[in-house]
Amino acid sequence: MKRIAVAGATGLIGTGLVKKLSDKGYETVIVSSSPEKARQKFPFAKGFFRWGELMPSSLEGCDAVINLAGAPVAGQKWNEEYKKLLISSRVDTTRELYRAVEGMAKKPEAFICSSAVGYYGNGGESELDESGPKGDGFLSDLCEMWEAEASAFTGLGLRVASIRTGIVLSPEDGALKKMLLPFKLGIGGPLGNGRQWFPWLHIDDIVNIYLYAIENNISGAFNAAAPEPVRMKQFASALGKTLHRPSLFPVPAFVLEIIMGEAGSVVLEGQHAIPKALLASGFIFKFTKIEDCLKDLFKK
Repeated sequence: MKRIAVAGATGLIGTGLVKKLSDKGYETVIVSSSPEKARQKFPFAKGFFRWGELMPSSLEGCDAVINLAGAPVAGQKWNEEYKKLLISSRVDTTRELYRAVEGMAKKPEAFICSSAVGYYGNGGESELDESGPKGDGFLSDLCEMWEAEASAFTGLGLRVASIRTGIVLSPEDGALKKMLLPFKLGIGGPLGNGRQWFPWLHIDDIVNIYLYAIENNISGAFNAAAPEPVRMKQFASALGKTLHRPSLFPVPAFVLEIIMGEAGSVVLEGQHAIPKALLASGFIFKFTKIEDCLKDLFKK
């Protein structure tokens, strides 16, 4: 039986991944800022460790280490203090995992780390696969720093994969949950001018991508976004139809900028990200059309 360490396990992706791993017979070890919360959520896990207290023995017997840790990018305005938190919650956690792995006599086979399609910045109309250049702006720089820290694990002999994640869709949390209320009130619509690309994927697919990265000998950067990206206006229209609500009330860019500041760029600047590397490796997406994705998420 394989043992997998999952850092940042209590978030949206981590919750789904840890449960999936358990269902498939994997043992899990959890690294969290709140081991108590993690223990309540995952009573079946084999170990719980707090950031700042990791030792090589904490990860003993692990075949892979997954890092999903990081403060929410769209959690609040990006003032200087919050930017430091966004960096430290990604870079410092990766370094702590590195120090723990470095001290292990028998090291894991793989280190799999989250990143984001924000690596490409405002992609405009360009179709972006993993060979695309790094963009400009804070989010691009953040992704570059995070991926650089992850790449250091290759020096320890580990296989490294960076998962450049798009907008994960789940009614439980994340971007979709935030958009539900205005739609349910009949005042939903696209954000900004609606023409920006919306690199979406179903929660089941991102969980399956991490599982795929564990079980297959793949390394490098991978765009985790559905093969058929849509524009924001198309996404909003599909969501309105699924919820049987209108999609007539766009949220102007200046309103988002007032509310979110620089963080508004996350939704106002899109990326036409294509999962070229994943598809070439043989990964099969469960959901490729936004309409099918939303129908599945709201079928209950």
